Amino acid sequence: MLPLHVLDGSKVTIGNNTHLNFNTTIMSADQVTIEDNVKIAANCQFLANNHDPYDREKLLTAPIKNNAWLGAGVSVLAGVTIGENAIIGAGAVVDKDVPANSIAVGIPAKVIKTIPHPEQIKQG
Repeated sequence: MLPLHVLDGSKVTIGNNTHLNFNTTIMSADQVTIEDNVKIAANCQFLANNHDPYDREKLLTAPIKNNAWLGAGVSVLAGVTIGENAIIGAGAVVDKDVPANSIAVGIPAKVIKTIPHPEQIKQG
């Protein structure tokens, strides 16, 4: 979907079956990895341009894992990993890692619930 705003596309990896909605912004002075089957709603930002406060030449980055789902207007700050199957509520600012199979909301984002892995639901 357009528009998509990317600082340096050579440092961005986007997995299979991943959906980026309108106005996705990827500030990628360093590597940004979005794995497979990730759903990203409109107006999300991935801000990988944060420098280590003690070594300003070092950039901090981390991946968005498989099957994550980010609501509209989410901002993911540098160095944050969003775990597999995690859900991030609309408008959240994610400044810390979000574990797999959890729901995080708010500013700053906080985990409010753990959800079963999709395979556990299928097994009944």
